[in-house]
Amino acid sequence: MTTDGKNNNPIAEVFGFPIINETVKAKRYRDKKLCPFNNKVPNCTKDKANDPLGVCSVFHNNNPVITCPTRFREDWLIIENAAKFAFDEKTKWTSLSEIKLLDKNGQSAGNIDFVLVAYNDKGQLIDFASLEVQGVYISGNLRNPFDSYINKPTSKFSWTAGYNSPKPDYLSSSRKRLIPQMLYKGGIFQTWNKKQTVALQKSFFDTLPKLPTVRKEKADIAWFLYDLVLDKETKQYNLTLVETVYTEFEAALFRVTTPEPGKLEAFINILQDRLDERLEGNSPDTPSLTDIISS
Repeated sequence: MTTDGKNNNPIAEVFGFPIINETVKAKRYRDKKLCPFNNKVPNCTKDKANDPLGVCSVFHNNNPVITCPTRFREDWLIIENAAKFAFDEKTKWTSLSEIKLLDKNGQSAGNIDFVLVAYNDKGQLIDFASLEVQGVYISGNLRNPFDSYINKPTSKFSWTAGYNSPKPDYLSSSRKRLIPQMLYKGGIFQTWNKKQTVALQKSFFDTLPKLPTVRKEKADIAWFLYDLVLDKETKQYNLTLVETVYTEFEAALFRVTTPEPGKLEAFINILQDRLDERLEGNSPDTPSLTDIISS
């Protein structure tokens, strides 16, 4: 099922399982509103604890897009892969979740999704690194198709598309979450000279400006790009690492925070139109800014 056409299905996974999966286990997870991806509690708690919006991923351009950050916790691959970048192979390490980060003035800079901590034989901390997990925001209404499906689950579920149909909002995901995290939390870790890692879906990463890359040995940040790959036999999506991108912090930050400008002439035309409105149509007998530049 895809999101193309009038009748379609925007929902890829519900409570951890594709809707085409009608096994006893899948039905139990839907009935009990359970989360199979190492949530803090057995149940899904997305949106509302007593009435969770149990959508893990949605379809976009025929592919499942992860909308819930907890979905990335499958088998803890994101932790394992991040540790391989942060520490030497023989290092003893563990992970801590939701660690508050403070700035110089004692003000909160936000929580780190996961902090990987290395320790010695005495249990003393010797190093640490960060892992931020980036799901994708959704525009449109996801609650309505979810409620419709969950009230009568069927592998043939379809939804009439409309102007408010749910779809990934990559722009808001980068501007409201990714970039602020890099500026504040990432800036502190960079000052401390600590390595950083980011787990996100490849389709999200591909919407970002092209980042200048470096060798792993020179990198401050490792971007781990994942996708959901369908196992046709089990009818289950598996979180799969498809690519790792290595960057330096400042170069990557500058690139994602510096938009490519539009045409100057187009902005000048907007200004001229607004100026004409302000002058109530009585344009002065002087050349416009566009005329001056083009002359």
